[in-house]
Amino acid sequence: MDLGYIEHFLLTLWNTLGDVFPIIAIIFGFQFLVIRRPMPNFQDLLIGLVYVILGMTFFLMGLERALFPLGDIMAQQLTSPEFIHPNVQVELAASPWQDYLWVYLFAAAIGFATTIAEPSLLAVAIKASEVSGGTITVWGLRIAVAIGVALGIALGTYRIVTGTPLHYYIISGYVFVIIQTLYAPRNIIPLAYDSGGVTTSTVTVPLVAALGLGLAENIPGRSPLLDGFGLIAFASLFPIMTVLGYAQLARWRGRCGQNKS
Repeated sequence: MDLGYIEHFLLTLWNTLGDVFPIIAIIFGFQFLVIRRPMPNFQDLLIGLVYVILGMTFFLMGLERALFPLGDIMAQQLTSPEFIHPNVQVELAASPWQDYLWVYLFAAAIGFATTIAEPSLLAVAIKASEVSGGTITVWGLRIAVAIGVALGIALGTYRIVTGTPLHYYIISGYVFVIIQTLYAPRNIIPLAYDSGGVTTSTVTVPLVAALGLGLAENIPGRSPLLDGFGLIAFASLFPIMTVLGYAQLARWRGRCGQNKS
């Protein structure tokens, strides 16, 4: 094995230990100083803690060596003049927003795929299905959230391409969410709002952030600081809309079934 990888692993492991140490100190401090009881399954907890630290270390290494470069490479390739106009010599700055349709499609596809693979969303979907007695299905919630992320990231990439202000989209989106909330079933509202948070986790955020920064760096006239960030906000906002819409559609179908019977 390359010594450079070993050094990188040890450095990342050391940094991970430093990041995790305050959490461990708080938990064990409260357990032994405030609760003053022995921690149940202490050996299993220690083993699990080792797994968490190693998992975070490998994950951080994967982000740096794979996911971040992958997002930047895809953005660079999809926005290159050779790809957009393979048979025409044209300046990239002259390309209208319609020429970036493959960028929007890739953004939607990667948003959907990463959300389906998001472990935090799976955990929430399983708990929601258990609590609701199966009324909210695991796959129904995951697909609803994934569609929202796909739509949000696609619209976010369009904003980067066109250079329009971010706050126009966010304010309009939350106004729409408030209107939806007034008419949505009350039991789905908390879950819908939480769904916007669980999507921005370990799998989705690295690729989405890298894609946004890569687009801003490769499209003339865009600032990585001003235009590159903001995609994660779209990924958090639009799942709220789609989950609320999913609940409203389910209620409407239920009423139609009752009327037919």
